[in-house]
Formats: sequence, structure tokens, C-alpha cells
Amino acid sequence: MKQILKNIRRALKEQADEKAIESFYRFFKENEFQKVRFYGVKTAAFHKIAKEQFAAVKDWPKEEVFSLCENLWESNYLEETSMACDWVYRFRNDFKPNDFALFESWIERYVHNWASCDVFCNHTIGTFLEMYPKHVTKLKKWAKSPNPWMRRAAAVSLIIPARKKLFHKEVFEVATILLHDTEDLVQKGYGWMLKAASESDQDAVFQYVMANKATMPRTALRYAIEKMPQSLKKEAMAKKTS
Repeated sequence: MKQILKNIRRALKEQADEKAIESFYRFFKENEFQKVRFYGVKTAAFHKIAKEQFAAVKDWPKEEVFSLCENLWESNYLEETSMACDWVYRFRNDFKPNDFALFESWIERYVHNWASCDVFCNHTIGTFLEMYPKHVTKLKKWAKSPNPWMRRAAAVSLIIPARKKLFHKEVFEVATILLHDTEDLVQKGYGWMLKAASESDQDAVFQYVMANKATMPRTALRYAIEKMPQSLKKEAMAKKTS
């Protein structure tokens, strides 16, 4: 495992680009800079490295690969956490119910930026929930967490299932818990979740927005109605008159 980690880090360093690092910082807020680091590897080069390095571990037991991924998470380098997300998702056919506790702990301990949160939760957590739907109720606990990344995770984990009209009851329950959240990235997260749900049930999302628009942050509202017809957007954005 130590040699694999060395190989990964050597390959990433060889593709490091200072200009890419500068561009990466434009996509993150200042409070995220404290815990996220970058090699500065461009997307195409990153995917090539991830694929090449995975060849060395693809036949390992799932638990060993997950242990290796935890080492990648611990580094706080965006490229390493992205590789961990990619590799864990490649083992999705081997997910078991008890993997949820490990995935939850990774979010609590290692997610410090929106990119890692979204990549991991959209794909790994979303897929896990479709496989083991009883775990979806645990997202309501995440939505009440003092950790804003857990709260965002509660919403973005439901985005892909919501597009398939899955877990719509839980979508609205999570949205209601997060309704007045003061964190901008949490507002965007649950607004995005509602937008995804609107792709399969526009009327339900529109009715929810109309019922809550008086107190819903405008950021979340705009995200939620983004894919709706202009007439519905205008109605949702209109200020209430006496």
C-alpha cells in the first residue's frame, strides 16, 4: 500500500501545473482554502493517472482498497480525494449495508470543500441509497448536523435519485430541515436537490417553493426553479403584495 501511495503521489507531482493551481482557487471560498490543497493536475491528466494507478489495485479485496482510499482522503489534496471517490465508486457492485458507517465517517472527518462533497455524495452515496434505501432516513440526521458539509451532503446525496423520482418524500423532508440554513453552500445544495426533483415532478417542487418562498433564501429558491418554464419562475420570484 505504501508503494502504491508513493506511485500515485509521484505521478500527480509530475503533472503539477502552477497555473492550474491558480485557476482551482477561483472555484473555492476563502474558508475552504485552509483545508484543501492542490497539485494542480488538469482534468484529462488526472483521469489518466487515476485509471493507470487503479490497474494495480483493481483485484484487491474491497476493504484493502477502501483503506488505501482513506489514506488518500487524509491528505486533503483535492486530486487525492477525487481519486478516492473514483476508486470507491468503481467498487459500487460490492457495496454492503455496513459500508455506510465508513462513508459517513469520511464525510464527517475529511470533507472540507464543495467539490469533494458533491463528487462523493452524488455518486457513491446516491448509488448506495438506491441499493439500500432503508439508509435514506439517516440523511435527516445529517441535515441537523453542526457540520455544514454534512448538511450539504444530506441534500446532494439525493440529487441523482431525485431525478429518477426516488425518495421524493425524503427530498422534501430534508429541504424543510435545511429551509432556513444560513450557509450559502448548504442553500445551494438543497436548492440543487429540489431542482433535480423538479425534473421528474415539477408540480410538487413548484407547490413546495410557493408554500415556502416567503422565508426560503433567494439563493435556494433560484436554484430550485432553474429548470422550470419562465412563467412559473416569474410567479415564484414575484414578491408578495398586500
